[in-house]
Amino acid sequence: MTQNFYDPKTTTRRVKKRPFNLPYLLALAFISALGGLLFGYDWVVIGGAKPFYELYFEIKSSPQLQGWAMSSALIGCILGALLAGFTSEKYGRKYPLIAAAFLFIVSAFGSGYADNFSWFVFYRILGGIGIGIASTLSPLYIAELAPAPLRGRFVSINQLTIVIGILAAQIVNYLIAEPVPESMGIHEMKSTWNSLMGWRWMFWAELVPAAAFFLLMFAVPKSPRFLMKMGKEIEAMKVLEKIGGRSYAEVERGNISATLVDKLPKVHVKDLFQPKIKPILLIGIGLAVFQQWCGINVIFNYADEIFTKAGYSVGEMLFNIIITGSVNLVFTLLAMRFVDHWGRKRLMVLGAMGLAIIYLFLGLSYYLGWTGFPILILVIGAIAIYAMTLAPVTWVILSEIFPNRIRGMAMSMATLCLWIASFALTFSFPLLNSTLNASGTFWLYGIICLVGYLFIIKKLQETKGKSLEEIESEFLN
Repeated sequence: MTQNFYDPKTTTRRVKKRPFNLPYLLALAFISALGGLLFGYDWVVIGGAKPFYELYFEIKSSPQLQGWAMSSALIGCILGALLAGFTSEKYGRKYPLIAAAFLFIVSAFGSGYADNFSWFVFYRILGGIGIGIASTLSPLYIAELAPAPLRGRFVSINQLTIVIGILAAQIVNYLIAEPVPESMGIHEMKSTWNSLMGWRWMFWAELVPAAAFFLLMFAVPKSPRFLMKMGKEIEAMKVLEKIGGRSYAEVERGNISATLVDKLPKVHVKDLFQPKIKPILLIGIGLAVFQQWCGINVIFNYADEIFTKAGYSVGEMLFNIIITGSVNLVFTLLAMRFVDHWGRKRLMVLGAMGLAIIYLFLGLSYYLGWTGFPILILVIGAIAIYAMTLAPVTWVILSEIFPNRIRGMAMSMATLCLWIASFALTFSFPLLNSTLNASGTFWLYGIICLVGYLFIIKKLQETKGKSLEEIESEFLN
């Protein structure tokens, strides 16, 4: 069967003559991307609270319990990614995102309320389930709404909100924490407001965006591609017409229908391992794992150790974290400008090689005993490169490359592997840091980045400017 896809060049010309309904698209994108904001906040707030809850729960001398406290949410992320696949294929993208918002509310309250380390971990795992669902479905929902020439920028909105969430957590942590004199010892710090109550308010601050996400998600429509897959063509056409008018909706309906001919809507896990699908799935999994194993997230999760080893005090460490978060935001905005212009593959190649070079010098700096400003500059450089390349572009690619019929399940599988990789990274850092030292650890991440560079060069096709159905046809054939 011949498939006539919506021509991106024609689409671009049409955007100039008769724009898409950008206010509507932006509203839907930012509402669904609140899941990304909560993902970013929940992911990073623990880094600023870490010096204080470790004293409260008396785990400062246990690398294993420290690693478990930091990585426990990732167990939830793995469960959430699994749930996202099955629930999104049955109920769509909207209702699982509402469930994720509710989990963020419970986790934020419970993490701050816990007086027992086991309960603290339990609520962190609940928050992780919310992250797993939101990280899978927020970019996927946006990708299924956005027209082809705008999709990279719109999916990157999810990464932008992740970065805003990260920066918000960093600022909240800095504002809540009372100044800590450099001369204060650990036993004295245990009785300070920071260690008794401050870290609790860092978690409770998440309740505001979590409640907003929960309420606003009731106002968004279901994904038109999910509606078409479920045979609800009239509802899908209403959404598509509101996005781009009648002619756009007709062409998109034809494109979507062409990928669903003679196929049942129900999806099974075994469908992911069909001969034509398996290579695409492996590319997605490879990119997802690499985004985590490139090592940048240890800078956010273990910022206190990275900066204090570089000679900074606790107060200076919290301020430096805000600097890194601001850089993260600026370069994410740059990524949104270039992702539909430079293309996905070029940015991914730039990110992999750039991080490899940065890690070479960062490891050398720790090896030679450098402290202070040089470490800060290298960390900022690594975050800038990551924020402009691997961080947003990986999510864009994952939301694009999987076929319509199995997109939710395949995205879930890739995100599941991402969170397993993230758990391994986060849990292993204290152990690697104690055996290889900071220098050896960052050199190891540099080697991983070189492997990722080779994988991208060999396996990844360019997807910019193409409809989801056009990408599907190229990858399958």
